[in-house]
Amino acid sequence: MSKTPLLDQVRVPADLRALPVKKLRQVADELRAETIDAVSVTGGHLGAGLGVVELTTALHYVFDTPKDRLVWDVGHQAYPHKILTGRRDRIRTLRQEDGLYGFVKRSESEYDPFGTAHSSTSISAGLGMAVGSMLNDDKRNVICVIGDGAMSAGMAYEAMNNAGSRNERLIVILNDNEMSIAPAVGALNAYLSRILSSHSFRSLREIAKQLALKLPRPMGEAAKRAEEYSRGMVTGGTLFDELGFFYIGPIDGHNLDHLVPVLKNIRDDDTPGPVLIHVVTQKGKGYKPAEDAEDKYHGVAKFDVVTGKQQKGTPKAPSYTGVFANALIEEAKRDDKIVAITAAMPTGTGIDAFSEAFPDRTFDVGIAEQHAVTFAAGLATEGLKPFATIYSTFLQRAYDQIVHDVALQGLPVRFAIDRAGLVGADGPTHAGSYDLTYLASLPGMVVMAAADEAELVHMVHTAAMIDDRPSAFRYPRGEGLGVEMPSEPRELTLGKGRILREGTTIAILSLGAHLKESLAAADELSAHGLSTTVADARFAKPLDEDLVRRLAREHEVLITIEEGAIGGFATHVMQYLATSGMLDAGLRIRPMMLPDRFIAHASPDAMYKDAGLSTEHIVNTALAALGSNSAAAAQPA
Repeated sequence: MSKTPLLDQVRVPADLRALPVKKLRQVADELRAETIDAVSVTGGHLGAGLGVVELTTALHYVFDTPKDRLVWDVGHQAYPHKILTGRRDRIRTLRQEDGLYGFVKRSESEYDPFGTAHSSTSISAGLGMAVGSMLNDDKRNVICVIGDGAMSAGMAYEAMNNAGSRNERLIVILNDNEMSIAPAVGALNAYLSRILSSHSFRSLREIAKQLALKLPRPMGEAAKRAEEYSRGMVTGGTLFDELGFFYIGPIDGHNLDHLVPVLKNIRDDDTPGPVLIHVVTQKGKGYKPAEDAEDKYHGVAKFDVVTGKQQKGTPKAPSYTGVFANALIEEAKRDDKIVAITAAMPTGTGIDAFSEAFPDRTFDVGIAEQHAVTFAAGLATEGLKPFATIYSTFLQRAYDQIVHDVALQGLPVRFAIDRAGLVGADGPTHAGSYDLTYLASLPGMVVMAAADEAELVHMVHTAAMIDDRPSAFRYPRGEGLGVEMPSEPRELTLGKGRILREGTTIAILSLGAHLKESLAAADELSAHGLSTTVADARFAKPLDEDLVRRLAREHEVLITIEEGAIGGFATHVMQYLATSGMLDAGLRIRPMMLPDRFIAHASPDAMYKDAGLSTEHIVNTALAALGSNSAAAAQPA
């Protein structure tokens, strides 16, 4: 007998809407169980999805999706949404090669009207949809679900400011699941919200005042508090009111008897202008191991459903993130000017460990990368040594600040760039593909890439010593190579690489974490009788021109390798070779980098194979550069 008899009847939201409202509680319970079971098989984001099970059910029940547009900000909470929108049969392929994407994706389903994997974009996109629907004379609702963390980003307020000055119908649901800002969300608030969301009443302040006069004193005080909360408990009205949004809430996001009537009232009310519904939820709701965990099982490996125990393998080497955190802590012990900044990713970047050691020198600015960079620039003007520690893919969001506020002023902000290169199951939205290109193009910027965890320690120290210009160092996600770690960090000479293996025919110049594959390729080429030099560039900028010149002069073939997009390290190498005349003598140069397309999610190894950056690809590139005759002659007997 099925454990999910009602959910089994729901293939798409239209099937859900055919059920009586009294059945929604059972659907939500079964949807929660299915989500837990699916993620136990695949791993992925769990806590956020569990927190919006009832909200997801209510939204698809009340609104006519996909005609009505439903935009999930960030998208890691959208697994229940995927189950209800025709993808249940594939839900156990989440984040697997050729499987469902871990975030919402336009090409995956008509129920995903906008791709969201970076935060705080939903209101801007939703407003564009609402305006577009108006211009096309299409009557539809647009609903944006945004978390309280995502509301810390300036882009959300830019969008709200724009929306509040217009008359399009836009429904924004603030999913308050983390910040302790909500008062009680019981029956009285639910009653007020139902009244407020109806067509007859359009002012929470007025309703609360009226109730306060008529109710017994305790309930009158409760109504007054609700009214005060609607204004942010400060004089002059709430921020949302001031931005032009009609505010409703807070309401219990796990109580379908509260959610459904409010959503129906908003759906059926044709009053123009944007509405914000404040919904309070709990991450990990309904699964005790997640509720009890400090991170609410935000991101999990495969796990046992009964015990919640995750199937994490034993690491063979320390993670790059952990090595960075330890190295920065040691630097900070020696230098009290070192401070660390993160943009709402303390655990993912290792800054949580730094914070334990130096709480007064750690700054988590929220999901606000633009602010993080300029804040770091301000710190630098006062003689501090800021390390802005941000994922490569998220640092993209602050490029103007890097250019205008840091590079143009020559301020010594140090950018510690985690998740450089391809990142596996999180896919192209989280890949660190572009930082080499967008940073190395800036005048005066020092750009380093760690080949292994020992090199990362040296680069942290080197960045700490650079005090006259901005600098950056990048490192990949996951475990290091298990190399011997230095007892003391060493300051690297700026713009100088190193040669690890000497040869005569082929030169491989690697930047970053593909040095291991480069050495393995050299071994295979040696088996073909081809003598190969392997060098680690260390720096994309300043470029080691002496090293590049020597490799070009002494070898028939020069291969550059980087875990970045076109326009990065190889471009700088070839620019130098071209302007110095080194290409005039017939050097065969073959740049290897990420191809000019997005690489679909899979394991990192599979993604790099897809990208043409495996050891085998390096070997084949070298053989092809030498020509078919040379390649054939080099084949072992």
